[in-house]
Amino acid sequence: MNIRKMTLCALFAALLCVLAPLSVPIGPVPISLASFVAYLAGSVLGAGYGALSVFLYVLLGAFGLPVFAGWAGGLGVVAGLTGGYIVGFIPCAACSGLLAGRLRGWGDPCGMLLGTAVLYAVGTLWFILLTGNTPAVALAGCVLPFLPGDALKIAAASLLAPRLRAALSRSAGN
Repeated sequence: MNIRKMTLCALFAALLCVLAPLSVPIGPVPISLASFVAYLAGSVLGAGYGALSVFLYVLLGAFGLPVFAGWAGGLGVVAGLTGGYIVGFIPCAACSGLLAGRLRGWGDPCGMLLGTAVLYAVGTLWFILLTGNTPAVALAGCVLPFLPGDALKIAAASLLAPRLRAALSRSAGN
């Protein structure tokens, strides 16, 4: 790993630390910008480095920095009801990077959709295991309310990611 890649990973981890705490509590799982940054991290940095940047964010939060939704932090948050979603941001970023820049412009949104599906699967299963709720109850509270917002985040990240990749590509030549 070179210094440029390390710096970009650190920048996306820092962006997550700044934007993810800004949240709207709508139930057991809040709305935050963490998935938006995870989409961008994967799409801009690629699957591996995108996932690494999100892993760094999760690690910082697990050690107690207040970087999770609602300015929460600590291992208890990661092990709690929303912990599956927090951990799920890692494969979400990886999936977002798998198709980035491919499929004639559809790679970014398709990768982000795949990442969202994995994020929902990990987070909702975790939630079900901790609460004992049925899948229907968990889906109603932890997935359905988030679909419109995540669609908007995917649209915005799909427009922004190619521009960021191009800007980073140009700056690498300087």
